[in-house]
Amino acid sequence: MLDQPLLLALDQGTSSSRAVLFNTEGYLVASASAALAIEYPSDGWVQQDPQKIWESQLQAMKKLEQKITPEQARAIISCGITNQRETTVLWRKSNGIPCGQAIVWQDGRTTSICSEWKAEGLEEEWRRRTGLLLDPYFSASKIRWLLLNEPAAQQALRDKDLCFGTVESWLLWKLTGGKRHCSDMSNASRTLLMDLARREWIESYCNVIGLPIEALPELVPCRGDFGAIQSNIPFGGVAINAMLGDQQAATFGQLCLERGEAKCTYGTGAFLVVNTGKEITHSSSGLLSTLGWTDSKGSPTYCLEGSLFNAGTVVQWLRDGLGIIDSAEQINTLAEEVESSAGVMLVPAFTGWGTPHWDPSARGLLIGLTRDSCKGHIAKAALEGIALSVASLIELAQMALNKTLGELAVDGGAAASNYLLQAQANSTGLGVRRPTNLESTAKGVALLAGLQAGVIPDLQKLVLKRQENAELFIPNLSIDKRKQWHAKWNEAVNRSLKWHDN
Repeated sequence: MLDQPLLLALDQGTSSSRAVLFNTEGYLVASASAALAIEYPSDGWVQQDPQKIWESQLQAMKKLEQKITPEQARAIISCGITNQRETTVLWRKSNGIPCGQAIVWQDGRTTSICSEWKAEGLEEEWRRRTGLLLDPYFSASKIRWLLLNEPAAQQALRDKDLCFGTVESWLLWKLTGGKRHCSDMSNASRTLLMDLARREWIESYCNVIGLPIEALPELVPCRGDFGAIQSNIPFGGVAINAMLGDQQAATFGQLCLERGEAKCTYGTGAFLVVNTGKEITHSSSGLLSTLGWTDSKGSPTYCLEGSLFNAGTVVQWLRDGLGIIDSAEQINTLAEEVESSAGVMLVPAFTGWGTPHWDPSARGLLIGLTRDSCKGHIAKAALEGIALSVASLIELAQMALNKTLGELAVDGGAAASNYLLQAQANSTGLGVRRPTNLESTAKGVALLAGLQAGVIPDLQKLVLKRQENAELFIPNLSIDKRKQWHAKWNEAVNRSLKWHDN
């Protein structure tokens, strides 16, 4: 017999899907993953096949089922879903067939739509009510583009047979065999269609994009009874008790439960999330106000967020584009071959800038090259470029909260890089805490599911233990040198802006 029940997390990310098993103390028991292809059909366009998103998640579940014992499988009592946010899926309600490709959160094809809305004077009200900007990043303009350009979506709309959902909605639909069409409030807060304070859909905004409000999913708290996994797929019958967007889940998994506690996840992009408590905090400098999570009754915890669209993609580019490394891990070895970046800077704006510039026409920049520049300088500049991008977000968050953050919790694949985290500490002046287990996203939604299922009474015991086995990176750069570094960085960033003319 097992000593305690187990919790299943389905973590659907941009480049892979994972199925992860935890015990009720948040310790990893087993995990499995499956790769997911990304399509780049045109400059700034990023899309995926919704069916392949589902098949990738299903494959990860099958792999996990094969890795664990029958006893462990029987001990799974609750499941949580966490996902790449903003990515937009339309499908037919009658048969679940997708109406075209999913437009991924990074996609910038809807710049002109957002520009038209801004020209109509809509942005200030939308920002006040949703906490977001009129940017291609969010779901609303993606829905509009599909309705204007995808014949299958147009026909489903005429047939009154259209469903919209972000990825958690799509997965829940598939997991329950079409029985549940829901969106949790954390994901809904990233669509530009949810009133952040009232936590309800805004019908007038649906009218702007041409989507009937009946096509939206049922808006639900982040914890609750969301049905069960259908019996003909792995883990059939397990209750689905939590849904959280990936960045909110990572914040919860890092146990940033008090106002002012912050985490940064280095995945495909880099995302800083700062807990601001029960009240919405607005920023005038490009940070987003967003919903972190709710209890089962919908009572919210809010956050400030800074979003960078490229982090892990920088390492992938060095590997697949330039070919100067054979594996992601080699970037650290290459960076250590040189003492410094020797004035080289890499601005990672491959698909535009998110926070704070919100410029979809920005592009990546490699500057400071000389005849002496080598692969090691570029590798070091790449890691430093990620760290400096995040440091800019932290500075803005501290201004919005009028307080200095105590330390920064980090996770995600690139957080395995010691050099990146030391650069992060040096560029911010903050201690950087890396947990032993970097699966914070999956852990967060598993813990939330465990709370809903009643097998985790509270999180305070886990909070007291979060420093155990964590590694802390301490700044070792003077304030003056940090200021000089930032000034040079800001100059490089400014040169990357408004580069690409759509």
